[in-house]
Amino acid sequence: MTPRKLRFLSAREVAQALPMREAVAAMKEAFRQLSGGEAVVPPRTRIETAGPSDDALFMPSYAPAARRMGVKVVTLFGDNVALGLPRLQAIMLLLDAATGSPLAVMDGAALTAIRTGAASGAATDLLARPDACAVAVFGAGPQARTQLEAISAVRPIRRARVFDVSAEHAHALACELAAKLGLPVEAAASPSEALAGADVVCTATTSAVPVFADRDLAPGVHINAVGSYKPAVREVPGETVRRARVVVDSLPAALAEAGDLIIPMQEGLIGKDHIYAEFGEIVAGKKWGRESRDQVTLFESVGVALQDLFAAAAALTTAERLGLGTELTL
Repeated sequence: MTPRKLRFLSAREVAQALPMREAVAAMKEAFRQLSGGEAVVPPRTRIETAGPSDDALFMPSYAPAARRMGVKVVTLFGDNVALGLPRLQAIMLLLDAATGSPLAVMDGAALTAIRTGAASGAATDLLARPDACAVAVFGAGPQARTQLEAISAVRPIRRARVFDVSAEHAHALACELAAKLGLPVEAAASPSEALAGADVVCTATTSAVPVFADRDLAPGVHINAVGSYKPAVREVPGETVRRARVVVDSLPAALAEAGDLIIPMQEGLIGKDHIYAEFGEIVAGKKWGRESRDQVTLFESVGVALQDLFAAAAALTTAERLGLGTELTL
């Protein structure tokens, strides 16, 4: 019988194998196939554990054209920080869709952070003003870390500000990003300070209520909202959603999970028809992106399993070429 090989990639190796520009390209193709009906993405299964702030998510997907299928298992345990453990932990399993053979297992937390940032980068590329150069990042956790890196891959960013409810965490992230990206990055003392002059806004928090005021947004801003994935929590004010051109990663997922949209619908501010497009439709050229300089655009992303599949497949290809990871025999 033919020996079966499985490659394991650590968090560090995933980051090495998935540079941001390649991740952005992978996300565009993932969303194009998703909106084009070329992939199978069942609704993710959520198991609420005994802890009130704990979740386990199971996210399968299948891309026939790429001959890949996979599943990501994510756990989010709110009390882990006190135990010295990450709040978010994940594992990604990638399989050959032609044979069903396992191909790779990799750290899913690093993969999630990169693909989430890359999705914002892809959306920014097609929805933000071409001359966007200033960014506001809300949040200082793992998902926030890749937002500015991704935006910088598609726009000539000259400065950024980070705001978090923990000033200490905001300062630490600002210093980290400034050193990594070679950009002036400051910790903002307030949401309004973070938004001053911002062309692109990224929200990547665990907040249950809006993290900024609509009145503080500049005309023509583009917003990437990636933190809200439950119907009862939101990061973006309803007034902002109402006046924005809203683009989602997946329409069914957004209507089921995106509190940023569901709550304004419940409040009567918008209807389902306010959602302009899935992002994959814009990638495919079926719908326009931004249509005026002063238009506010909002990319609402709850995250879909196909992002993980395409990110993992790209990471594996590079890892095999560079000899990264540990190869195991099954």
